[in-house]
Amino acid sequence: MDSRSQTPLSLEEIVPEDPSSPSPWRPRSVRYSPEPFESEKLPPTLVSEIRHFLRIANEIERESPRVAYLCRFHAFERTHMTDQNSSGRGVRQLKTSLLQRLEQDENATILLRKEKSDVRELKSFYQKKRSEKALEVASVLLEVLKVVLSGAGCEQFLSSVEDIEGKSGSYSIYNILPLDSGDHQNAIILLPEIKAAVEAIRNVRGLPSTENISETGHPLDILHWLQCLFGFQTGSISNQREHLVLLLANIHVRQNPKPLDAMKLDDRAVDELMEKIFKNYRNWCKFLGRTCNFWLPSVKQEVQQRKILYIALYLLIWGESSNLRLMPECLCYIFHHMAYELYGVLSSAVSLNTGEKVIPTYGGRNESFLENIVTPIYKVIYEEAQKNKNGISDHSKWRNYDDLNEFFWSTNCFKLGWPLRLDNDFFYTSSSREQTSKSKETPRQTCERKWLGKTNFVEVHSFLHLFRSFDRMWTFLILALQVMIIMAWHDLETPLELFDQEVFNDIVSIFVTNAMLGLLQVIIDISLMWNARHNMEFSKRLRYQVKLFVALIWAIALPASYASSQGSSICSTNQFKSNDGNFCLSIYLIFVLIYLMSNFAGMALFFVPALTNYVETSSWKVCNIISWWTQAHLYVGRGMQECQASLLKYTIFWMILLSSKLLFSYYFQIKPLIEPTKHIIKISINSYAWHEFFPEVQNNAGAILAVWAPIILVYFMDTQIWYSIFCSIFGGVYGIVHHLGEIRTIGMVRSRFYSFPSMFNVSLVAHSSQLKKRIIFKDILKDNTCKNTEVHRDELPKFAQVWNQIIMSFRSEDLISNREMDLMFMPLSSEVGGPSARWPLFLLAKKFLSAVNMAREYVGKYEKLYQKVKRDKCMFYAVKECYDTLKYIFNFLVIGDLEKRVLHAIFDEIETSLGNFSILTDFKMSELPVLHEKIITMVEILFENSRTHRDALIISVQDVLEFHLKNVMVEGGGILDIIDSSQKRDGNVFLMQHLSHMFKSDTGTSIVPILPPDERRHSTVLRFPLPDKGCLRAQVKRLFLMLTVKETATDVPANLEAQRRISFFATSLFMDMPLAPKVHNMLSLSIMTPYFMEEVKFSEDELHSNQDGGASILNYMQKIYPDEWKNFQERYNYNITDEDMRYWASFRGQTLSRTVRGMMYYRKALKLQAFLDLASNQDIAKGSISIERDLSHKNSQHSLGAKLDALVDVKFTYVIACQMFGLQKTSGDSHAQDIIDLMSRYPSLRVAYIEEKEEIVDGKPNKVYSSILVKAVNKLDQEVYRIKLPGPPIIGEGKPENQNHAIIFTRGEALQTIDMNQDNYFEEAYKMRNLLQEFIRHSSQRHPTILGLREHIFTGSISSLAGFMSYQETSFVTIGQRFLADPLRVRFHYGHPDIFDRIFHITQGGISKASKTINLSEDVFAGFNSILRQGHVTYNEYMQIGKGRDVGLNQICKFEAKVANGNSEQTLSRDIYRLGHRFDFFRMLSLYFTTVGYYFSNLISVLGVYVFLYGQLYLLLSGVEEALIINTRLQNIKSLEAALASQSFLQLGLITGLPMVMELGLEKGFLSAACDFILMQVHLAAAFFTFSIGTKAHYFGRTILHGGAKYRPTGRKFVVFHAGFTENYQLYSRSHFVKGIELVFLLTVYNLFKKSYESNVAYMMVTYSTWFMAVTWLFAPFLFNPSGFAWRRIVEDWADWSTWMNTVGGVGVHPDKSWESWWNAEYAHLHHSRLYSRILEVFLSLRFFVYQYGLVYHLDISQESKNIVVYMLSWFVILAVFLLVKIVSEGRRRLSANFHLIFRFLKLLIFLSVCTGIIAMLRVCQLSMMDLVICCLAFLPTGWGLLSVAQTMRPMIEEYVIWEPVKVIAQAYDYGMGSLLFAPIAVLAWMPFISAMQTRVLFNQAFTRQLNIHPLLHGKKKNR
Repeated sequence: MDSRSQTPLSLEEIVPEDPSSPSPWRPRSVRYSPEPFESEKLPPTLVSEIRHFLRIANEIERESPRVAYLCRFHAFERTHMTDQNSSGRGVRQLKTSLLQRLEQDENATILLRKEKSDVRELKSFYQKKRSEKALEVASVLLEVLKVVLSGAGCEQFLSSVEDIEGKSGSYSIYNILPLDSGDHQNAIILLPEIKAAVEAIRNVRGLPSTENISETGHPLDILHWLQCLFGFQTGSISNQREHLVLLLANIHVRQNPKPLDAMKLDDRAVDELMEKIFKNYRNWCKFLGRTCNFWLPSVKQEVQQRKILYIALYLLIWGESSNLRLMPECLCYIFHHMAYELYGVLSSAVSLNTGEKVIPTYGGRNESFLENIVTPIYKVIYEEAQKNKNGISDHSKWRNYDDLNEFFWSTNCFKLGWPLRLDNDFFYTSSSREQTSKSKETPRQTCERKWLGKTNFVEVHSFLHLFRSFDRMWTFLILALQVMIIMAWHDLETPLELFDQEVFNDIVSIFVTNAMLGLLQVIIDISLMWNARHNMEFSKRLRYQVKLFVALIWAIALPASYASSQGSSICSTNQFKSNDGNFCLSIYLIFVLIYLMSNFAGMALFFVPALTNYVETSSWKVCNIISWWTQAHLYVGRGMQECQASLLKYTIFWMILLSSKLLFSYYFQIKPLIEPTKHIIKISINSYAWHEFFPEVQNNAGAILAVWAPIILVYFMDTQIWYSIFCSIFGGVYGIVHHLGEIRTIGMVRSRFYSFPSMFNVSLVAHSSQLKKRIIFKDILKDNTCKNTEVHRDELPKFAQVWNQIIMSFRSEDLISNREMDLMFMPLSSEVGGPSARWPLFLLAKKFLSAVNMAREYVGKYEKLYQKVKRDKCMFYAVKECYDTLKYIFNFLVIGDLEKRVLHAIFDEIETSLGNFSILTDFKMSELPVLHEKIITMVEILFENSRTHRDALIISVQDVLEFHLKNVMVEGGGILDIIDSSQKRDGNVFLMQHLSHMFKSDTGTSIVPILPPDERRHSTVLRFPLPDKGCLRAQVKRLFLMLTVKETATDVPANLEAQRRISFFATSLFMDMPLAPKVHNMLSLSIMTPYFMEEVKFSEDELHSNQDGGASILNYMQKIYPDEWKNFQERYNYNITDEDMRYWASFRGQTLSRTVRGMMYYRKALKLQAFLDLASNQDIAKGSISIERDLSHKNSQHSLGAKLDALVDVKFTYVIACQMFGLQKTSGDSHAQDIIDLMSRYPSLRVAYIEEKEEIVDGKPNKVYSSILVKAVNKLDQEVYRIKLPGPPIIGEGKPENQNHAIIFTRGEALQTIDMNQDNYFEEAYKMRNLLQEFIRHSSQRHPTILGLREHIFTGSISSLAGFMSYQETSFVTIGQRFLADPLRVRFHYGHPDIFDRIFHITQGGISKASKTINLSEDVFAGFNSILRQGHVTYNEYMQIGKGRDVGLNQICKFEAKVANGNSEQTLSRDIYRLGHRFDFFRMLSLYFTTVGYYFSNLISVLGVYVFLYGQLYLLLSGVEEALIINTRLQNIKSLEAALASQSFLQLGLITGLPMVMELGLEKGFLSAACDFILMQVHLAAAFFTFSIGTKAHYFGRTILHGGAKYRPTGRKFVVFHAGFTENYQLYSRSHFVKGIELVFLLTVYNLFKKSYESNVAYMMVTYSTWFMAVTWLFAPFLFNPSGFAWRRIVEDWADWSTWMNTVGGVGVHPDKSWESWWNAEYAHLHHSRLYSRILEVFLSLRFFVYQYGLVYHLDISQESKNIVVYMLSWFVILAVFLLVKIVSEGRRRLSANFHLIFRFLKLLIFLSVCTGIIAMLRVCQLSMMDLVICCLAFLPTGWGLLSVAQTMRPMIEEYVIWEPVKVIAQAYDYGMGSLLFAPIAVLAWMPFISAMQTRVLFNQAFTRQLNIHPLLHGKKKNR
């Protein structure tokens, strides 16, 4: 028994009851000052045990100090029982502090006790809290009370308390549904669909009782019954109970037609859910030839219960499987056996072995499932992951998630048995060698068990994967190249010449090449799969053997037959004649026809994708045989073919693209090179400029290779360029067709605003009739096409309500000011027959004044004037609204009978004239401007509404009327007669005298305020001041703004972000989106945000910190967002608290607060939509129903607000996966409190985290891990669910593992995984329910499993670099992904806005893959997995999500390095291999060029530059080029020019910018896009993109070759700080600087010895582009570095650099602190690389020796000798340098400390010796100064080559004396490179205008906005 269940000491013994203790009415003189006891920072082992007691004690301390004391005492007691020896971390300290507090409070609190004993005090207080419905407090008090009563021996009281508890129900914290809390009147529980689902899962009738069930009593529901049966955790049961109820309820409510009884769960809902959840399980059983373990009863009434049992069982297995969730077929295996056991229990089967009833194998003990099933498999995963050694170990040495999961793809998995046989090889994780040394088993046992190894695939670091995965593409390109060379060689002029006998014989040789490539492909396939041979099924091994045999046969037969057919041929009887000869059918052609038969079959299947899908998924043996030959028999990758229409679209696209590419290659690359090649072949070169090792080589192969190699590389690469061009064109056209960019400016918004309500009503308003919606949609489209859409009155209220909410969200985000909000608001009206809403003032601004001026100047008939005004809708509405408003104001303002009669007469006169079309004759239009000014004066007084202005108002009103009667009306006499008849005066009285009788009261008061009805009759005056409540004040304000606003529509709103958002929302209304369902019927949605340790919200210190003179974050944001800061101050009336300021700044950074605020707009939008679904237009207009202010029934569960909240809770949940939240709380990290504040701010927000705590087991601490979900209650975090884990869950990549642990707490049918640097907007959130309909929109097509969304990059305005990144990212997430989705059908999962079909993915392996290293880019693998499992991915552009990007060069390059690393790992992955082989040919091309092919093309483009330059170096230094020029005058190779031109365009980033320009043109207009692109080039965008190419090429190539991929954190704060030279050197030394210097060396040698390309276009092109690339790679980090040319920074950087270079490294020294540590870390990847990769690395390093070999023969000292001895002698220089370095190194080690002077003398002697030797050689050996320069160019690369080889071979030479000099030389090289880079920067820093120019380039947008950027650029000085 657990120690915690022991009977505690009686509290009366510790605090004995004193008969003389004070009575309840004792005096209040006792002084007690309660202070809360720390309840949050507790030892992890005690959090769940005592935290709630301490929290409640703090809460009730002021109310009842004694009860608080008792709660703390109980907490202390439980602490002691849990850990009696205080061995847990922090337990002893807690005990001490808690005991001190108890001793302090003991005597003070007993005096404050109101009852005679603690028991009575506690019971009384408990009953009080129970009556107050404080259930949380009461539940804790009840627990304490039970302990007190049991300790005091008061069993009679204990039984009464239990009776109370039984009647009222127990309290428990709940997540969404209060299923266990006893709150049966909660609004969400009262929903019919929830009631139906709850009733269904509580149906336990007929379920048999087992031993465990009998012990626990009657099961509460189906899940509780399963818990008793299989031993699931209680927390998991509660979690999945809510999960299952919500799933069933949401599906039930969507059934159509509706069920007859809404309170009874529809069978169709259960069937639909079962179909979705068990789709993968059924397919798995079918694949393995097993029968699904679904056994349904024959009694219909029991079928639903049985189905729910199976669903609940699967969800419980999934919810408790931890890391096993990433292995979906493993879960299928577990479910398969547990479902069979479930059937045995349900059918009361009897075991044949025992003769007793069947019971589950592992029983129903607590945590039995976790301990016996999950933990053994988890241990295998964990131990295999440890072999990875954090990415160091080779992939082939350990099994990742895919390997372990794919073990369950074969029938061998059933050898695991049930119960699991832990001696099976699957559970064996050590290699045989390790087992022999470590295991205690006998050798026989050791031999019996073996490590299974990889399954179905082996990830090997090799470039061969690129050919293996996309062999069809490379074969096609190689064969096309061969055909084009043959055609060009024969100089064909017409296609008919192909059938010439000689040409045709050469053309058909491509089949020999194809056979050889096929053999190569099989050999590569077998070699890369070699490590998986032991775990391979016999059928797969046989397939590889047969494939190799067949490929070998063809590789022999075709060349042999081709060779024989060249000499003799057997002509067929039917000869095809041509002009030149006959066409004969030879043996070779017969073989070719047989060889092509399989291709003919494949082509037939290609054109019928449905047949292909059938063959791949069928279980028919014939189909299996066909599939076995074409593809490996795998569970995934079957049935992926698209429909006929999609296939046709992307096939046509690629045929057009490939035709263009091949035509260009033929005419501009291949054909122009043929003639020069023929000449080169004919030339005989007898003398070389160096010692030629192969002088007898035929056809000058070296020269041909040097000329052709760069052309071949460009040929293989330029398809990527063609794809960029065609993607831009087709993607742009697609965007235009789908209305993208249709409304680009606020002016366009204004011009089309009147059509918005109609389009809004079609798309975003839920209608009951689908047919009605289709009719409306057609009519609206027709009207919209004619540009004559009239807005119906019923369409306005809902649009106005939503529009106003959008404007209010703008205001809350401080994008607009109060005045702009007034101008953009649409007031609602409840007048019968009048407009239901009024148009916003920013449309009507200045229109009334324009109408007045038009009328004043108009000459003609009224009808034409009326038509002219009505044509301008804004003007017409402005005039009408002004008139109506003025009439309404006058009618309200004037209350006297006489005055009312006069006003009515005036308005009647106006309306009569309008009706008679005589307004121009009855009124003087020329006087309208004056009347307009007078009305403005009157309205301004009304707007100010001050009692002190009452006299001014009477004068103004009289002035308006006087002027109107006297100057405007032609005949005002009739109105004067009204006054005369009232005053009985003659008509000769002056007008002013008539008017003076008006607005006078009998008491002499002119104006009075609003009076009660009984007093109102005594006063006949104006109603003034106007009432504060009601709509009149708003109407006066609106009228005043309409009359006075002078801005045009383009000025409102002024904020560019607000303009962009309004424009996009307006555009989306015209795009094709699904029709909106009612909220009640929509799909449910969950949001999940993975969070690690990023910023939640900026702290006070961060906001105001100002280190080293740099700007604080707050100051920076005030400068960057000046208008928003001003609006923020206005919103708070300049009374801003620190907390408000923190949030304001955080909402503009890349913080968690910003993300949460944005995602919570979904909830706000859903609540508004639910309200609009329930409310009528009249309700909306009157405002009788309010969402936000339902105050009268605030706490009522039946109020509208409660119903709306309940409905939204069913549809929406948001979980943040804060894996470190528990650790942050324990350590007191402020981030934890910020997260709790977020949960308090947004009550529906939930946080899931991983708890790591120690439990004392057998006296030893044992780490226990749990997944915990918490919510905020009373501003504290409260645990909702706790699910124990088998071990640490983060064993793979951190982010996907974090998502995986939290996904069990998400709900709903859709899941959106939002990253922490994203944002959302209210107007976009409003479209979410439309977007979710995409999942069920197309019933005839394949349902989408991932919905792609558009992203808006909101960090583009920070700097020019941020702008480049923003434009690049925007083009990818718009035009790029648009084209990937349709027509290419290869969009996967890019970016976190994507929405997953949640049920599909939780049963298919999750929303990402988590294997260490290989799944570094975890997100895209979710898309791969979805497609491989017959999913479908779409892309939707009518909705967008905000996204932050990196804004500094170092951040950007780290991000690009991470992505390049991820793509290189993708290249090695099984997913890419399977997609490449399972897709058809054209879809495979789309896959390649949009994923890994893009990065490989970047690598080829960089490699092409080196190949060309080294080829030219060979031609120059060998003398071959000179011989060619002398013999053939070959000075111009056109093909080389074209290839290098295309190469230079790629280097300049122009091709990268093409999609960017197209997308900008669509959304901003092409003129604006062109200007932006030109401006980008001025800001050196070409340099940035060229630098990025280097980053991608370096990290992609290095990772494929050696591995070493890792996550690179970039940080998400605004970066405007200066980066030090040391930091830049560490980041870019090997990726850019070394390569840049190598290019400089090549170009220098090339320019020194060039012969051929003088005054040649190609020479200029290659020189310009390559010099540009070299300079960019060397100096871009400093050019894009803020304050990079500030002298003060230069001095600091040099000092920092010198310190870093000279600091001794070693173990424990961080690379940032020492060059030596950095050098070791930089080359660490080579130490763990494979032998093949090291050999290739050494081979690549040999290029550096070419310089020395070629240049030594061009030295004057060599005297033109070509003997090999010259080269051998040159190595003595290298040896001499090495010896000198060794001498200096040894001297420093032995002499520098104790014999410093001797060491200095030694260095002087060496220096003098070297100088003497050089002088002697100058004098004696005819060494020239040019020779010294050439020697530097020769020997420096050789030294670097030796260093590279030494690093590669370091494990073999590190222990020898040679290693120390290597390290010294390496340090000297780095010192030299750093100095060379530093020198020009320091020189430029002397010129002040350089720094100013750089700042202008970097921060041009800031200068455009007139911001003072200089104070923001001061960085943080590093102190090392």
